[in-house]
Amino acid sequence: MATMSTAAFEWAEASAAALASAMASGRTSSAALVAAYLDRMDAIDSAGPALRSILARNPDAAAIAAQLDAERAAGRLRGPLHGIPVLVKDNIASADRMATTAGSPALLGAQAPHDATVLARLRAAGAVLLAKTNLSEWANFRGQHSSSGWSTLGGQTRNPYALDRSPSGSSSGTGAAIAANLGALGVGTETDGSITSPAQVQGLVGFKPTVGLASRHGIVPIAFSQDTPGPMCRSVADAALLMAVLAGVDERDPVTRRQRGRIDLAALAYPRPGALRGARLGVVRQLADGAPREVAQLFEQALTTLSNAGAVLVESRLPNVDRYGASELQVMLYEMKPAMAAYLAEFAPNLALRTLADLVAFNRAHPATLALFGQEWFEQAAAKGPLSTPAYRNALAHGRRFARGQGIDAALRLHGLQALIAPTGGPAGLTDQLLGENSGPSASSPAAVAGYPHLTVPMGQVRGLPVGLSFIASAWADAQLLALGLHYEQLSLARQPPRFIVSSALA
Repeated sequence: MATMSTAAFEWAEASAAALASAMASGRTSSAALVAAYLDRMDAIDSAGPALRSILARNPDAAAIAAQLDAERAAGRLRGPLHGIPVLVKDNIASADRMATTAGSPALLGAQAPHDATVLARLRAAGAVLLAKTNLSEWANFRGQHSSSGWSTLGGQTRNPYALDRSPSGSSSGTGAAIAANLGALGVGTETDGSITSPAQVQGLVGFKPTVGLASRHGIVPIAFSQDTPGPMCRSVADAALLMAVLAGVDERDPVTRRQRGRIDLAALAYPRPGALRGARLGVVRQLADGAPREVAQLFEQALTTLSNAGAVLVESRLPNVDRYGASELQVMLYEMKPAMAAYLAEFAPNLALRTLADLVAFNRAHPATLALFGQEWFEQAAAKGPLSTPAYRNALAHGRRFARGQGIDAALRLHGLQALIAPTGGPAGLTDQLLGENSGPSASSPAAVAGYPHLTVPMGQVRGLPVGLSFIASAWADAQLLALGLHYEQLSLARQPPRFIVSSALA
């Protein structure tokens, strides 16, 4: 397949700040940006490389953009995202003419009575919801041997860097679409790796914030102890602007109350410059065990960049990383059952589906949904007891103990560190719809189980396939991580746009 350049697209790689400046100067408008991105979807997503990253386009996007342009002309600006086209993962409820499906036909026709909190915040900030993106069906927690980026409704999302390689998941469509410049900013969700992994294999900045920084109300759930929305963008500055809009207390998500007095929300939007100077960073090599040697070589280059910027690098180990895998799965299984019932009751009130058991029965009655892989996790979760069950409470406490106090926090305390750094993972493997994901090393689980922030920033490419550098810290260090990542990004300049080719053509 021929290489496809981004040069022909006027707004290729444009930041939110650049787009805002272009609108302020009259060079363009929100309506024109919406039209341009929709045209690019026609050329890249529906035709051409056929990324299949977009699940539904917003039929009201043009009208919303025109209204925002009128507000701008009248001197009313809602904030730095005014008129900016944004893509959101299709497990975030929207009270508009688009369904919220999580990629499953079970939720087709669901009529959300109101937007998810983070989507309401985006609209209030003046962002244009341009489209909803494809994802690993049910956020990759329906059954084993799934193919990342595949859903019954959307088909297989393709990685724009190598079309036969996995986009990872579950925020696969958001990653592919933002990497391919089908929108300005993207929102994904993560329980364990679903933001950071697709971001790193598709050359993006992905930020999983501290659980409780952004509301989960209105997001199709897996596990409320780990679920969170977060930005997937082409730069740290864009991710910071977006995170500042998503963040905030929401009384409908009690965990967000924990942020009061613990984080300066204003500091999220514009990370402080020069954050690497004097920062003490723990170098955690063990999280990349088994990665190709090229990843290790890129990591050494990144360490040189960090050191030259004034960071103090300390060889470190993250204790107990092998202690919570089984307990994490149990927590997810137990929490999904009540969380899904609550979601269906509020955000799909017009459907007959009320429980996880109803979804299991739906899939059995519609075998096309089970064509590529099963629903073992749905079935196991549906059979679990209440959250008062000692097995659940013990699993939750076990994971938090070894991921937090005897994990990330212990590593940070030992050498007085601000953050831990490691390769985010290896390059994307080949898409395999028979055997499913062949997952390699990953830095996602410690921060995911702990509920702590995790930022991945492009670190370079291995034979044309992107890989990322992870920054991990303790709870509520979100602004600090964004500042560290921004400084590194400004020095490394590692992001390269995709070429839409197959693996055999990679350099």
